[in-house]
Amino acid sequence: MSIRRLVSATAAAALTAGVVVAVAPAASAAPPSGTTSLAAVLASDGDTFDHNWYDFDILDQAVGAVLKAKPNSPVAVLADGNVPLTAFIPNDRAFQLLALDLTHRWYLTESGVLNALVKAVGVDAIEQVLLYHVVPGATIDSTTALASDGAKLTTAQGGTFTVDVISKRFGIVQLIDQDRNDVNPFLVPGKLDINKGNKQIAHAIAFVLRPADL
Repeated sequence: MSIRRLVSATAAAALTAGVVVAVAPAASAAPPSGTTSLAAVLASDGDTFDHNWYDFDILDQAVGAVLKAKPNSPVAVLADGNVPLTAFIPNDRAFQLLALDLTHRWYLTESGVLNALVKAVGVDAIEQVLLYHVVPGATIDSTTALASDGAKLTTAQGGTFTVDVISKRFGIVQLIDQDRNDVNPFLVPGKLDINKGNKQIAHAIAFVLRPADL
């Protein structure tokens, strides 16, 4: 596994304007008008590390770490509720598994996981991985996602991933990323349509999407 491959493959990517998303909402669905940002939603549980591995503290703190080091980073779009986007957000366990894969150590605290990831790959790579989870310009709810088998989504990082609807009846959806060697994440049932009714919406995923082979 080579971290350099991740950095070299993603360092030149930036938030793209006018992204065309191959997923269209149902014609009868009114576009969401709420402007609550995903950053506000992620911080709503106290904005601190805890012992719940199935919320999003590591993601929230990773965004904060990137913005502290790079105040003008495109990840700031997550705090602007006027910008439509869809985020596929890994839970804390997903980041714990990523840290295990990259460092071959099992970290027992959420802060330990984030510190290990920053040390292993650096803030620039963390930024690019975060942006790879954001699809700008579209509010894609779970109903639309289930009707979008094979759709290729262009991310704020510049790369793409593909929606694979394994079972529309049972709501099983997998996202196929650019790393051929990792386990592709599934959407997490029960944690979909986070922030629904707003222009920014999120769906939980069980593993971290990777924009390149690690």
